[in-house]
Order: sequence, then C-alpha cells, then structure tokens
Amino acid sequence: MNIIEQMLSKYDISSENEVINALKEIFQEIALLGLYRGGFFNKAAFYGGTSLRILYGLNRFSEDLDFTLLEKNSSFNIEHYFKYITEEFEALGITVSINTKEKRSKVSNITSAFLKNDTSIHTLDIKTGDLENILGGIHSGKRLKIKFEVDTNPPLKFQTEAKTLLMPVTFNIVSMTLPNLYAGKMHAVLCRNLKTRVKGRDWFDFEWYVKQNTKLNLEHLQERMIESGDLESNTKLIEKRFVEFMNSKIDTLNIEKAIEEVRPFIMDHSIFNFWTKDYFRLLTRKIQFI
Repeated sequence: MNIIEQMLSKYDISSENEVINALKEIFQEIALLGLYRGGFFNKAAFYGGTSLRILYGLNRFSEDLDFTLLEKNSSFNIEHYFKYITEEFEALGITVSINTKEKRSKVSNITSAFLKNDTSIHTLDIKTGDLENILGGIHSGKRLKIKFEVDTNPPLKFQTEAKTLLMPVTFNIVSMTLPNLYAGKMHAVLCRNLKTRVKGRDWFDFEWYVKQNTKLNLEHLQERMIESGDLESNTKLIEKRFVEFMNSKIDTLNIEKAIEEVRPFIMDHSIFNFWTKDYFRLLTRKIQFI
C-alpha cells in the first residue's frame, strides 16, 4: 500500500464527490509537508477552515489553505516555497503546477497561488477496496485545484501553537490557537462582503466552535475588525457590542442559501434540520469569551 492509499484509507467514501474531497485534503497535507520542509512555518501560521479540519477535527471538508505571517512583511515572496511543494508531489509520482495570482489591487495584503494537479485522478492508480470502482466513474479529465493565500500584513495580537501531523510523514506546523481561529471566523461571519451570496461554511464553523466550548479571543477579533474598517480605530469591542453585531447579522441571514452553499462539504445533512435564526441566536448566547 502506497502513501496515497494509506491516507485515503481513513476516509469513508461512498460517492465521487467524497473521493474528490478526500483527495483534495490529501493534497493539502502534502502541500503542508512541502511548506514545512522549506521552513515556511518559521515565518507563518496556518489558519482558516482547512486548519480546523486537518488539525482540530472539524467535520466538514475545506477547499483552501490560508496562512498568516507572524510579523507584517509586505515584501514576503510566496514563490520561494513553490519548489518544496512540487518536490513533495513529485516524490509521490504526482505532477503539479503552481501559479501566482495577480493582485487585483495594489493595496491588497493577500498573496494568492493555485496548485493544480496536471494528471488525472486515474493515474494515481488507487486500488483499495471499492475505491477502484468509484474512481473508475470519474471523468479522466478531472483536475484538482487548491488555492492557498498568505496574509502579509495581518492584524496581530494572536497566539500560535505547534501541531504534529503523521502523514505523509511525521512533521510539525505552526497554527493559530483555537480562540484566535475562532476570532478569524467570527470576523468572516460579521464582515465578509459577498453581496447576495451567503457563506454557509462560516455558519457551520460558528456552530462547531460553540459546541466545542471554544473561547473567543475578542481582542484579536477587535484587531481584525479595525484592520478591515468595520470598527473604528481605538474602539474596544466589548461582549455586549459583539452580541449586537451578531444578532443584526442573523436578522438578515438567508438560511436556505447558507445550507445550499455548505451542503457539498457535509456528509451528515440532518444537522440542517435545526438551522433557524432562533437557533443561531441561541448559539450566540452560548458564546464564551477569553
């Protein structure tokens, strides 16, 4: 059994979509290994939905790899680490390409890149149990694409911790701690501007944090909201004001669109039976703070 087979064996796969999600997550972990070998985590920390999924057991799949520098550095060059990532895939017989996304605005602090698999899923030659038949149903032209972003001018006042992954080999990465990841998620819930779109994954993650009894780092959330222009500079974000922000956001939440957006990333759809505005107000009342 090769490394890809070993990593796939931990998944309960019953559909083409689940195969793709599982392979994408495996590719994310291989990319993290490459970044580790390149010394990336001496300068940056892992955060976002994928870090929750891979490091803390969030029960939904996530698409992107999000990182934040530990110190502000507008001249940071993500391309320095590309060779380490591609080398890890090549060692497993997988050809990938990585392309930097051009910034739309000169003032953007986010550096983005896309990792693409240039071989079809079939060429991975995975023959574990029923997986061969599942893979056989996937179009040979199917491609996997992973987006990863680095915030080069991050809001600070956050804490990190070292986390160990066991596959493809044992290695360490640096992650934001859960209270700070929570703050990043609540910033997305409150301040993400998607116009008519709804990011149901944000609300799913919010529910997860509350159920995990995670404490919210309100100070880091305050820094994020000031940085994004959603809170006046030198304004202290107190618990009462945060709850007001949340209830106002819930008032305008389109529950149906939220469910539709997150559904492909969730295996157990029964959780949506409880999704109502009153339910999210209940969760808001149960938030714990540092």
